[in-house]
Amino acid sequence: MLSAVDFSFIHHVAAHNLSYATVAEFNARKAIFAQVDAEITQINADDSNTFVAGHNQFSTWTEAEYKQMLGYRSWTNNVVSVEDATPTADSVNWVTSGAVTAVKNQGSCGSCWSFSSTGAMEGAHFISTGTLLSLSEQELVDCDHNGSAGCSGGSMEGAFQWYQTNKAELESDYGYTGKNGTCQETSYTGQFNSTGYKTVTANSESAFKASIEAGPTSVAIEADKMVFEMYKTGVLSSPMCGTNLDHGVLAVGYGTDSTGQAYYLVKNSWGASWGDQGYLKIADVGDGPGICGIQMAAVRPTV
Repeated sequence: MLSAVDFSFIHHVAAHNLSYATVAEFNARKAIFAQVDAEITQINADDSNTFVAGHNQFSTWTEAEYKQMLGYRSWTNNVVSVEDATPTADSVNWVTSGAVTAVKNQGSCGSCWSFSSTGAMEGAHFISTGTLLSLSEQELVDCDHNGSAGCSGGSMEGAFQWYQTNKAELESDYGYTGKNGTCQETSYTGQFNSTGYKTVTANSESAFKASIEAGPTSVAIEADKMVFEMYKTGVLSSPMCGTNLDHGVLAVGYGTDSTGQAYYLVKNSWGASWGDQGYLKIADVGDGPGICGIQMAAVRPTV
């Protein structure tokens, strides 16, 4: 007789249009799904959690497959400007303000850093001009080597420095392939450069909020824990998230929910089916590294 998990797995396979070449692979993926299901149940049974976990496209992925997408690399080059201001707004939401493009999907390429970078550049350009452009991540994957290696990972700070001498291309011109390619930048006219960038004072709630208030801000987080991988809704407040930075995302707002929980609004690059329509809320717990290390390595471009 089929168990509840068996039925859930079959539904998952159908919903995600999955197919397996052998019975052995089918059973191996089902075993992964069952383990994930048990961990989701455990997370949701913890009354201290202010978020809900649930199945998504990663429910049958191996740890190695999942970690392939986590491509943040730490890189710095004698930063010239540091953000250490004080925010003036109680809440900010750059999504509703029109400064954020639709949620994108990096696929299995470790190019999260490029999506975080283009998102910050898109936001900065919108705030400067009133025009929202969708920029090319593939340009960065193929062309930017400032601490970056395409699908093998990269740095948002390096990307912003690269943009100072290389114009950002449109997504519609230089489309995303999700794999390393030859740089085609000279085939297009380019849109605009960055004029520089600011790193945010590490572990400072005030500086981080001030940066977000000024514009969408690139951040590095730890994303290899189940509480992040299977996040669905609510405010992710679990210390189990960790602070070993391995993934680049975009902070696009902050505020307080109906229960009084302060949070940061974060745009991910795993498609709209992940999380809360591609977004998540990470708890704002004051000064320090923050949940998932969100306040440890933030950086924002200027245009």
